[in-house]
Amino acid sequence: MNPISSPFSFILKIGAYKAFSEISPFVQFTNFTCNQSILEALDGFNQIHIVDFDIGYGDQCASFMQELALKPNNNLVPSLKITAFTSPMNDHFELSLTRDNLVNFAKEINIDFEFEIVNLDVLFLPFRISDKEAIAVNLSPSSQIPFPLVLGFVKNLSPKIVVSVDRGCERTDLPFPNHLIYALQSFSNLIESLDAVNMNLDTLQKIELFMIQPSIEKIVTRRYSFPEKTQNWRGQFLSVGFLPISFSNFTENQAMYVIKRAFSGFHIEKRHSELVLCWQRREIVSVSAWRC
Repeated sequence: MNPISSPFSFILKIGAYKAFSEISPFVQFTNFTCNQSILEALDGFNQIHIVDFDIGYGDQCASFMQELALKPNNNLVPSLKITAFTSPMNDHFELSLTRDNLVNFAKEINIDFEFEIVNLDVLFLPFRISDKEAIAVNLSPSSQIPFPLVLGFVKNLSPKIVVSVDRGCERTDLPFPNHLIYALQSFSNLIESLDAVNMNLDTLQKIELFMIQPSIEKIVTRRYSFPEKTQNWRGQFLSVGFLPISFSNFTENQAMYVIKRAFSGFHIEKRHSELVLCWQRREIVSVSAWRC
């Protein structure tokens, strides 16, 4: 077995991610904002289907499942299907473990749950969905390339909502060197926000090794494969017919409350229809929602 995809390596990555989640509001902010927006958009539907291009370790899905179980429609907990899109570059060993964890969690909280892993090749083929399903899409600009192809595919699904997390690194509208500098500055802001917590040095190094370094490598690899400048990802959303959705007052206020209560030095700004998590006035990550 490839040591990079070994259970031990996976445990180390999960440990780094857990530590990151505890000391930074990044994960809490993105998970809550995305999930609350999806819950509101799909309220009243009994069959929910989330198409996810950025499944990660599945923690956002697990949080969504938990909220779904607590808010049944007509005393009936909706069924949930998650379709996770993957590419040959993704770690299929980790994805299979994520699937197993979510399936087991669904059994524990008694949710009718289905999880499917789909190769990106299906983007070129008909993709069947049930007319009874309410579709939501998790699609971040860093998820896959080419982004315009994915957007066209997503639009054909006629989703009720698309949520997008911008980690502040995707500037394909800039030349390659400028894009790289922009991304490094974004990661530098994130690292400085972690340094301010005065965490254990060993923990910080693990976060850098297992989270930040791979993210930088992926940005460089993707841009090297597609070096030409393209329209900014927000412009691409608009160009194919998506419109931004404003977050509800509840989502905004609750997100601000969570950050203010549990973390110092961070705050949330509202910029047009986006919510932006900032540290010392520097952007860390933003969330937006879209509809056809």
